Amino acid sequence: MYDEVTIGARLRALRRWRGMSLRTLADLADLSQGFLSKVENGKQPLDRRSHIAAVAQALQVSETDLMGGPHLTQDPVQSGPHVHIPALRVALQTNGIKASATDRARPLAELVVEVRDGLEPLRRACDYVAIGERLPAVLDELYVHTAEPADELAQRTALETLVEACVCATFTAKNLGYPDLAYMAAAQAADAASHLAEPAQIGKAAFLRMQTVPKAPQARTLLMAERAADALEPHVNAPGAVEALGMLALTASLTAATCYDKAGAEHWLAEAARLAARVPDKPLTNWQSFSTANVGVWRVTVEVERGASGASVLKLAESVDETSLGRSSRRAAFLADVGRGLARDRRTQAEALRWLKRAEAVAPQRIRNNAAVRETVGVMLQQAREAAVGRELRGMAARMGVPH
Repeated sequence: MYDEVTIGARLRALRRWRGMSLRTLADLADLSQGFLSKVENGKQPLDRRSHIAAVAQALQVSETDLMGGPHLTQDPVQSGPHVHIPALRVALQTNGIKASATDRARPLAELVVEVRDGLEPLRRACDYVAIGERLPAVLDELYVHTAEPADELAQRTALETLVEACVCATFTAKNLGYPDLAYMAAAQAADAASHLAEPAQIGKAAFLRMQTVPKAPQARTLLMAERAADALEPHVNAPGAVEALGMLALTASLTAATCYDKAGAEHWLAEAARLAARVPDKPLTNWQSFSTANVGVWRVTVEVERGASGASVLKLAESVDETSLGRSSRRAAFLADVGRGLARDRRTQAEALRWLKRAEAVAPQRIRNNAAVRETVGVMLQQAREAAVGRELRGMAARMGVPH
């Protein structure tokens, strides 16, 4: 349901529930008391992965407890995708590689086309309503083929297609605020990949797992990402392995940044750039958009995680060929990251709103369900209350479900 409690108010309630003073929490999280005070009062965003992880760990609560779960409003664009989550949950919880929950399925060749040419474009476009209408049935039917394959080739095809369907399920659930369901989908992908015993497929599943594990403790997550990359490196010439390894390198870079490991973040970005040079710079067709352009997008994400703000973020954004991203999930994420970075500096907040609105225009279902963007908009609104609040900011706050 619509939750008017801000992250700052939730942080204050959890801190008091733990019986902690602001000073104690600041010491445990290794953050300044002044920063946390501003967060509690809605004047500073809690949007960096490292800060979220540190505060949650200090309070001994989950990140969902701190950030809040799915945020539903009366806006149909924002709330519509959530209607299909129960069916997706049922499909993931009731099926297994060797035991399908249903006994009817379309021909496998038809399902391959449905995932490749139907669901994958919808995932890139962040059309979660359309995904929700189709994905649960596709999962059910793919499990029929994995449980009772016509032959060995059919089984491998079904498993490979199931991995890609789980990619769609993972990011749909994650981006709508269901981390447990996202992890479940990633685990199903890992199960399918283990049956295939193909390094590239195992690498893809490892990348999904990295996207769904808790942010804290980050050192453990970084070790997982590095091990997965090291395991795939000897098989980099296998079909699809470069893209999978590249995405693992990008994940390791962001995780290193979250661990305040600047050298590690730069190392893995450089590794990703080296791998990207081996594939066409076509983010709209490569697996998970891995390409030179996408490495530039992740560099912005890494620097915003490290605290970049204001004009420095705009300078980083200039290096990205935004047009190559089309109307895709990666473009929306890029625009949102730039907007969040700009919002940290009051001198560039007007520009920040323009970038956030562009992100919303590219992928409204994703952005209106994005907790970090909602947090940024809420803080901008709180800061603007000290002056005249602009109509555009109030409008975006309303669409994000931010009390205004």
